[in-house]
Amino acid sequence: MLYKIVETDNHDGDYPDESFVNLPAMERWQAVRIQVEINNALCTGDDSPRFWKVVPEGYILRPGFEP
Repeated sequence: MLYKIVETDNHDGDYPDESFVNLPAMERWQAVRIQVEINNALCTGDDSPRFWKVVPEGYILRPGFEP
């Protein structure tokens, strides 16, 4: 199975406004390694507005809120 990395909000709400990182699908260990580095570099603690997670290749993105 191949995996992708998704950027999402850090508040676990109903409308996380997810998007795929522009990388090809890869083995899980590769995706986790990249995801950890992205989070370490860009997340500034629990109040960071975004974070990145690893999902299976067929994952369906959850939309953001559009008023």
